[in-house]
Amino acid sequence: MDGELVDDKVILGDAAITELYSTSYYGRPRNGKLELTLIEAAYLLGRERISISRGKKPLNFKEFVKTASNLMEKFELKYIVYKDLRERGYYIQPSVTDFRLYPRGGHPGKTPAEYFVRVVSEREPLSLADIMRHLETAKNVRKQIILAIVDEEGDITFYDAKKTDMEGKMKEVVETNSIKEEATLLGDRVVIWDPELAHTLHHGSFFGTPLHEKMLQLSLVESAYLLKKKVIKIVDGKSGKVLSFNKFAEKATNIEPIFDRKYRAYEGLRDKGQVVKTGFKFGSHFRTYEQIDSIEKLTHSKYLVHAIPDDHIFSLQELSRAIRLAQSVRKRMIFAYTTDKKVQYVDIGRTKL
Repeated sequence: MDGELVDDKVILGDAAITELYSTSYYGRPRNGKLELTLIEAAYLLGRERISISRGKKPLNFKEFVKTASNLMEKFELKYIVYKDLRERGYYIQPSVTDFRLYPRGGHPGKTPAEYFVRVVSEREPLSLADIMRHLETAKNVRKQIILAIVDEEGDITFYDAKKTDMEGKMKEVVETNSIKEEATLLGDRVVIWDPELAHTLHHGSFFGTPLHEKMLQLSLVESAYLLKKKVIKIVDGKSGKVLSFNKFAEKATNIEPIFDRKYRAYEGLRDKGQVVKTGFKFGSHFRTYEQIDSIEKLTHSKYLVHAIPDDHIFSLQELSRAIRLAQSVRKRMIFAYTTDKKVQYVDIGRTKL
């Protein structure tokens, strides 16, 4: 079948509608002809199912690909992804996020598309804003987002991305108006001296780490959370002054410049019923537990959480390392960010198609 390259489309005659669209769902019928995107046309040309001319000049595969690459941004990357998915039996069509992908066994006219696929080069910076924009687009039409990352050798790694609410099952720490015990800020941590309170906080809600069998050390974010909930009061170990929440946060920020970002994520997770502990060993800010019944019999932590700014731009090597590590220890990688004073969470993980 002969096609003609017109602007950024390849146009075929009406016979192609029956031959290519009705059976395999290539292209889009328009005005009695079949209109192919550059990606679809390249795939069919490479399989020798169509020929393509521009004006009166026939184009071979090499010539067409060079021409298409000048007409479409990231043409070669999109072609790699399209070819991979087509050859593995998927029906795939152009969409607002590069492609829409139908589930196995489904096709246009029979089942709705399941995914929007966004194609990204491994060298391309990927902003959080871009991910969230595509997630919102997909949500509006009940689709899921797949990120198809193409490396410099043409291999593809697929990631799924979704928003999550991070609901846990632990009781929320209740604010109190009768603080009886004081804790002391010593260096970059806070120590609770009262044995009864130390035991209650550690064994009841997994706050802190025992410093001594009767004392408990808290991280900066744990301390700030309990201070804000008025469970403890904090005294500066150097000046002996009682610290307000704002003053403590100021000191914590001097110790750790991203304290505010981490605290917002920590507070959001704790308020949702998650138990939150450091994720340092896993290269992230936190690990979380949905529920703890006993300190002696800890369940598996399900998530690693990393707090990022709302204007964060990922390098894909950074993203790949974080997700690979999380999945190697059977956890999901969550990125927490704050927008309009609300903490939001996006879950990104490798997936197989």
